[in-house]
Amino acid sequence: MMELQAIYQKTIKFAAKKHADQNQVIPGTNLPYVVHLSNVTMEIIFASQETKGFNKAFAIQVALLHDIIEDTKTTFEELTEEFDEEIAQAVLALTKNATIPKEERMADSLTRIKKLSKEVWSVKLADRITNLQVPPEHWNLEKIKAYQKEALQILETLKGANEYLEKRLSERIQNYSKYCDTTA
Repeated sequence: MMELQAIYQKTIKFAAKKHADQNQVIPGTNLPYVVHLSNVTMEIIFASQETKGFNKAFAIQVALLHDIIEDTKTTFEELTEEFDEEIAQAVLALTKNATIPKEERMADSLTRIKKLSKEVWSVKLADRITNLQVPPEHWNLEKIKAYQKEALQILETLKGANEYLEKRLSERIQNYSKYCDTTA
């Protein structure tokens, strides 16, 4: 078994290169996308310390790779070869299916996530925790409200995944309400 630090280094280097190859940045910023990936992973690391029987190495890899199929040219086969099939399946579940109508994509992804381990559920929670920051300036109020509503859907659907992350996401959703206020 590789040491956790070695697993982290191998995975973040792979993910950082793939996202950088697409010149991907965090929406609304000029920060390299790897910052988002490391923030999601930080949530997973803290959650793992609060959760019995949590497969930290697996969850860290999935967190670092969670957007790689959706946002880069990386294939399922490439992920399987570089890591393993379980990680590739997890990343695929976290990837929205672009071939179905946009309004069905989140529910479809959540259905696929629920068939996998609680660590995969936890990555989805951690991803949304990380994304509930100040909305990008180009988002209108309707998009901001829809994003919060989607966060509630994630929280409700993945209830029982990870108590620590559920509490964090619930707090973030509450704090995000200030961006949904039409009187502001």
